[in-house]
Amino acid sequence: MAAAVNQLHGFKPLACPPRCHPQSVSHLDCKMLELSQSKFNFTCIHRSSSTPCLSYNSSKAEDDFPTTPRIEIIVGHTLPQVHALIVEVAGAMATGVDLERAPSGLGGAYFLHARTGGTIAVAKPVDEEPLAINNPKGFGGRMLGQPGMKSSIRIGETGVRESAAYLLDHGGFSGVPPTALVKLSHFNFDLLKSGSGSDSNPSYKIASLQRFVNHDSDAGDLGPSSFSVTCVHHIGILDVRLMNLDRHAGNLLVQENKSYGLGKSELVPIDHGFCLPECLDNPYFEWQHWPQASLPFSEAESDYISSLNPFKDAELLRTHIPSIRESSIRVLVLCTIFLKHAAAYGLCLVDIGEMMTREFLGGKEHCSSLENLCETARASLNMGISDNDDHIAETAEMLVPLVFKNKNHHRAGGLIRSLSSPAPYNPNSQSISFGDMGDEEWHSFLETFQQLLPKAFEERTSMGLAKHRLRTSCAF
Repeated sequence: MAAAVNQLHGFKPLACPPRCHPQSVSHLDCKMLELSQSKFNFTCIHRSSSTPCLSYNSSKAEDDFPTTPRIEIIVGHTLPQVHALIVEVAGAMATGVDLERAPSGLGGAYFLHARTGGTIAVAKPVDEEPLAINNPKGFGGRMLGQPGMKSSIRIGETGVRESAAYLLDHGGFSGVPPTALVKLSHFNFDLLKSGSGSDSNPSYKIASLQRFVNHDSDAGDLGPSSFSVTCVHHIGILDVRLMNLDRHAGNLLVQENKSYGLGKSELVPIDHGFCLPECLDNPYFEWQHWPQASLPFSEAESDYISSLNPFKDAELLRTHIPSIRESSIRVLVLCTIFLKHAAAYGLCLVDIGEMMTREFLGGKEHCSSLENLCETARASLNMGISDNDDHIAETAEMLVPLVFKNKNHHRAGGLIRSLSSPAPYNPNSQSISFGDMGDEEWHSFLETFQQLLPKAFEERTSMGLAKHRLRTSCAF
């Protein structure tokens, strides 16, 4: 079987064969589908499959009624390693291999194997995500675009976030495997049937496609002492930038004794669909409980953090993944600024992670320090305090209790006297989002936010020293 690769990078919407109706993907920005793309078609030509023929696909009949497998890149067409992955997948598809559904996980995930038996990639259709309408695990029913398992991330929009994580992992610093958003047609995806048989099957699916990483286990099978400080820090830096809501041990793959010295294992981060929320949310960082996160950043890590440009990253997303909402892009900008200032101040990963996550005190969830800072910065703008006002930091102590008095209709006790003190979180209130801000207001907010950071970091440092003294004073 031969593989025909369209080198013109033309993208034409696929027509459906008779009796097939494509699943709506209205949540995807139409502009994204109009970008220059790469298309890979496979035709049954009687030639050796070991030497596939590369040719242009110019058959109008095939365009109108595609009857052979094809894969097209939607996001990632400018990335060399993505192209290499797609070519490898195309070669496997040309040999007639099919997809194997992964037994684990809440969503639909499929392994694509090479003819020799090795696994090449993992595909995750957006309409088979947890809670999505075609979820094959029984966790479906909702339409694309509705709130998902994380209320700040919509159903059907995790695939673009998987691609964004790879795009933002500059130079492979954190080790995210090559990932793209693709259009796969004429595979036997497992679909929920409703008595209509193949009539309900779409001719194609939008899916994230990630290179499969050979691994020995995941981080849940080993203790954190098996991991190097370097790999923990590199992954933590990425998670903070992207505000990862779901960094658990199961999505950290372990490759034993690879590149971090005798007795140490390399961690490979996967599953980034719950990154870049549309509003501030409660992230989960598994590494926050590991001793490596309490160690300071190395010089190389500090240099990398210093080199990050949140505004260039924002433009990168707008250019290459225009379907990502502006509110999510602004969360990236805010978290990157927060990381850069925190690292420059000398905070370690565990400090940064704790300031970003919410606390549970007295059986109640309390806002994170980051949320407190954002509420204070927004309140100062609403009260008309100038960006250049020398008293912003001093008035912050007054603004914090006022913010949460107005938000929760009562004072959260008399103890909220600092930027880092937790305030009760009201799940019925609207989360902090920046998508409704105009450009001028957004930049003014960021300036005020940055002016509040030194005092918040000072309080965090003092709190950390107090905890250290408490631990050293106890003898067991």
